[in-house]
Amino acid sequence: MIHPARRSAALLFVFATAVIAGACGSTPGTPAAPPTPSADAWAVVNGREIRTEEVEKAYRRSGPPEPAGAEDEVFAAKLGLLDELIAQEILVGKAGTLQITLTDAELDEAYKERWGSAPAEEFNKELAARNLTVADLREALRRDLLTQKVLEREVTSKVNVTEDEITAFFEANRAQFNRAEEAYRIAQIVITPTREPQQVNRTGDDAGTAQEANAKVQRLIEQLKTGADFGALAADFSEHAETAQRGGDLGFIPVSALRQAPPALRDAVIGQEPGTVRVVSDGGAHAIVLVAAREPAGQRDLSMPEVKAQISEALRGRREQLLRAAYLTTARTEAAVVNVMARRLVESQGKVPAATPAVP
Repeated sequence: MIHPARRSAALLFVFATAVIAGACGSTPGTPAAPPTPSADAWAVVNGREIRTEEVEKAYRRSGPPEPAGAEDEVFAAKLGLLDELIAQEILVGKAGTLQITLTDAELDEAYKERWGSAPAEEFNKELAARNLTVADLREALRRDLLTQKVLEREVTSKVNVTEDEITAFFEANRAQFNRAEEAYRIAQIVITPTREPQQVNRTGDDAGTAQEANAKVQRLIEQLKTGADFGALAADFSEHAETAQRGGDLGFIPVSALRQAPPALRDAVIGQEPGTVRVVSDGGAHAIVLVAAREPAGQRDLSMPEVKAQISEALRGRREQLLRAAYLTTARTEAAVVNVMARRLVESQGKVPAATPAVP
């Protein structure tokens, strides 16, 4: 039972709130209109503006130091980045709700893994060319790591594959596990001396000269020697759009196909033991090649641990991809998002808006 004095105090509080609301000219029960976005806003996510400077920095991190292409092409690339920034802002907000944090030590370690071994002079020159600072990189990395933590908790950790599902998949796809010849499963990290027109990996890291490409190869090799995960490095740094998205994985390749490959690649794979890493170079471009597995010809079955692991990995990957898409769609539906720049483009019938100076 509520004490009479406390009930009176509660009623007085409600009455005072109503008076204040009336004095402000609001009608009880009517939500206040959201504030008008500033002229510098590209989007508003749950009340926070994503402004010109943030979009420009994302573009300078992901693209070439000097803008390339027609104005409308560059603007289209920035709109694509804006969509990614909106999704990231939603997930960073989720991190706060879920009480997911990132320590300074974690950020320092991640920064060291990504850029710590880069030659200082070249690294600083690249930052200057992109008009970025170390603080800019650290803040972008902090937000990226927070989103990864959210997806790890809300998606990856909730994906489960049962023994029955593995068995059912094997029985339905038995023919896939009968190899007509020996095959190698390989993965690659591609580095080229030319920049891609759009971001192809998770970090936007992209070598632009032969010198940068050589330094990047050495940096990644050193990280692999210290135990870094090959798939994670491929997703973060490979400059081959298709394979970077799946951790560099090329799947199992029959020996007959490998014998048709360029000699350097052929020799880096055929006859090598699983776990072997070799660098294959051609015309200034490089591929860090990992021999992930080697399988003989013949029928394989579930008594082989590698078969169960392969099926489990495939099923988990599919399920995680589906759950991730559903989670991101739901999160975006629940968020208050206004894509200001997209709306302006529609209103102007596709005319690129005049540049607006960033708010300091």
